[in-house]
Amino acid sequence: MPEPVIFPVKRRAFVVLFWLFLCAAVGVLNGCTTADNKASEVETVEFSVYRENTLTLLRERRAFQQTETDFELMSNAPHEWRPAGSAPDRGILLVHGLGDSPWSFSDIGQALAAQGFLVRTVLLPGHGTRPDDLQEVTFEQWRQVVHQQAATMQRDVGEVYLGGFSTGANLALDYAYASADIAGLILFSPGFRSNSPWDWLTPVVAKFRPWLLEPDGQRPMQNSVRYLTTPTNGFAQFYRSSKVARSWLDDRPYDKPVFMVVAQHDSVLNTDYLLDVFQTRFTHPDSRLIWYGTPPANLQDTKRIMVREDRIPEHHISQFSHMGILFSPDNSVYGEQVQQRFCWNGQTALDMQACLQGAPVWYSDWGYQEAGKIHARLTFNPYFEWQMSVLKTVLSSQDSGSSYLSPAPHR
Repeated sequence: MPEPVIFPVKRRAFVVLFWLFLCAAVGVLNGCTTADNKASEVETVEFSVYRENTLTLLRERRAFQQTETDFELMSNAPHEWRPAGSAPDRGILLVHGLGDSPWSFSDIGQALAAQGFLVRTVLLPGHGTRPDDLQEVTFEQWRQVVHQQAATMQRDVGEVYLGGFSTGANLALDYAYASADIAGLILFSPGFRSNSPWDWLTPVVAKFRPWLLEPDGQRPMQNSVRYLTTPTNGFAQFYRSSKVARSWLDDRPYDKPVFMVVAQHDSVLNTDYLLDVFQTRFTHPDSRLIWYGTPPANLQDTKRIMVREDRIPEHHISQFSHMGILFSPDNSVYGEQVQQRFCWNGQTALDMQACLQGAPVWYSDWGYQEAGKIHARLTFNPYFEWQMSVLKTVLSSQDSGSSYLSPAPHR
């Protein structure tokens, strides 16, 4: 998801009172409550029909960033990867994050199909067209699409896993808890808890301030594969999805296999909370957490948690990022020979300008600074092949036998 904004309010008590006053005076029901853990039943819709309907919407609504539209259409539309050979009997549905698109899984989808899975992605409502389309979208609309296509995949293959990135991980977990037939979860930077103390205000703020950072006509709003600016309502619906996820996690442990990846220095998420969730709520012995960073002080489950250093000077990487874990170094857009730099990365204006002009850079998550270095966002994962091999062991219900400390990166 896009980077959070810390609200410039000094006294939390005042903010709480003001929020309660708004709820009472205006009756902003959706902002003052959170979605419950029950979703109405939905009919299955053939994936091919769903994809064609979405392509029609994209052709009508998308603000295309390039003259040639084919890449943007295919990148933002729901996608399916089929394994070679006979018809698959195992499937994985993947759900993208806030502001992203199905293209987020372009590398992961191919790798999973090569392992014998039918892999599908969805496009969450409000995405893929233009950021303004997130102004009125609701968590329930996102949930409906996920439930619809999860149920469709359950009809099409015998065994189904759900996966997601950030907000998408919340939606995947929501359905998995509600459906005992889901085989397990694949979670990349799961958005169970933001690191912002003010995220709970976004449902109310969205009613009065459509954008936390107003579009100025200078910053790009989107690129070919994702939004770069998100309306306040997008953050509000992310918050609602995180509340639902935490409600499930508080209610009971999840005992199916879980594969989870977290970057210690993720600027978006509360990674201490994520570590605790894995150690206490995801109880299956074949579950695995990959933790990119240094061994955390509260690490207890050394059998199921695998740690890899995220400072890799030979790749000019200072730390891993929220989004970078998804992409191979060979990715055509975000790989090591990156075509689209994320220079707006919490640096000084001079460093950002130098980055945009092609100066040599190091890579990090949002906001990291180091004297004498310009940092762009890290958009690739040097450990990608190893990461996918660990995922394969989880999906095969095999113990990887790895120690929690791992050696230097390899490709």
